[in-house]
Amino acid sequence: MMADHGDPCSTSDASYCMNGGQCFKIPSMDTLTCVCNESYRGSRCEEYQLLLSGDDGGEKGLIAAVVIIALLILVVLAVIIYHILKLYKSKKEINIVKSTV
Repeated sequence: MMADHGDPCSTSDASYCMNGGQCFKIPSMDTLTCVCNESYRGSRCEEYQLLLSGDDGGEKGLIAAVVIIALLILVVLAVIIYHILKLYKSKKEINIVKSTV
């Protein structure tokens, strides 16, 4: 039976893939390849792949990043406004001193 991955391996090559992976032989390249189960990856299905069962944390991380950036912008604006008011107040005091002289 021909599959998308090649011909099934012979019984002597069937143990090439680890952890229950299915072995196939690619005729054009004379190479063995594996189709791994859901929990494994690698050329011979030798690497265990942890599966996430919880919610995607990416959305929560994005929301947290937006909130942090918004807070930083507010702090920067507050500092700028403070310095502008301080500068305005000092100019006003200088003008009062000049007008009394």
